[in-house]
Parts: sequence; structure tokens; C-alpha cells
Amino acid sequence: MREQWAETGMGVAVIAVAASFLIYSLSVGGVGRMRGGYDVTAKFGEAGSLEPGAAVSVAGVKVGTVSQITLDPKTYMAVARLSLSPTVKLPSDSTAKITSDGLLGGAHVAIAPGAASDVLKPGGEIENTQGAVDLFGLIGQVMRPQDAKPAPPAAATTEAR
Repeated sequence: MREQWAETGMGVAVIAVAASFLIYSLSVGGVGRMRGGYDVTAKFGEAGSLEPGAAVSVAGVKVGTVSQITLDPKTYMAVARLSLSPTVKLPSDSTAKITSDGLLGGAHVAIAPGAASDVLKPGGEIENTQGAVDLFGLIGQVMRPQDAKPAPPAAATTEAR
């Protein structure tokens, strides 16, 4: 009987430790909307492997997260909602591009600040964007180049007699 209580207590302890690790990882990882931050949107032609929770960085420093990605039904562009830190005030002509974390890794949004004197307001949109690059598609094109022009048909030459 005593062994059953010991096993039950050990199971509860393991579950409590696992739950605490989960809570800690979610708080440190910054998944979801940044507290006290503001949201801006950016439209991309190709989202690639960008997912909610991905980092948003300026000069390699994390300044926010991607909180949502949807498809615009009119333009068929990927609309990313970016949750930015309230301390970061980006110029209105900033550029956002999707870059990969590594060869097989995920993706994040890198923002290059512009030179405008006015800043992006909460709910604003980053107009200058560059979508994700299909790295494997580019490698495939290099390995198997396809001619842009089809070969001309063989012309029959006949001598006028």
C-alpha cells in the first residue's frame, strides 16, 4: 500500500515539473502577442516556412514576434501580423523580408529601418516587403537548367537546281 502512494506522489511530481518547464519555455520563447507592444502588418508574396511565434528582428536583435499569418482573399498575398516591442519605433519606410534561420531551419522576419522622419503607427503596414526565397527551387534550377528558348527545328536545306 505504501508503494502505491510513493508511485502516485512521484507521478504527480513528474507532471508538475513538466508543466513548469512548459510554462517557462512559453514565457521565454515569446510565443504569441508581445505584452505592451503594438501590432503592424506586412504583406508578402511568399511566406515560405514562416510561422506564428517566429522572431522579428532589427539588426539581428529580436524586437518582436509574428503573431498571426493569414491569406488576403483578394490579392492572394500572405499577411503577417507582427507584434513589436513598445520601445522600438520604426520609420514608416522600413523594409521587412523573410529570411531563413538556416538551411533546414525555420524562418523569421528581418526589418531594415528606413530613413523617414515619421514612424509606423500601431495597426500600420510595412509597405516594402520581400517574400521568402525557395532555396531548394533555386538549387534545382542550377542543377537542372532549363532552356528559355526551345531549340529551332532542323531546317531542310534544298538546293535550287
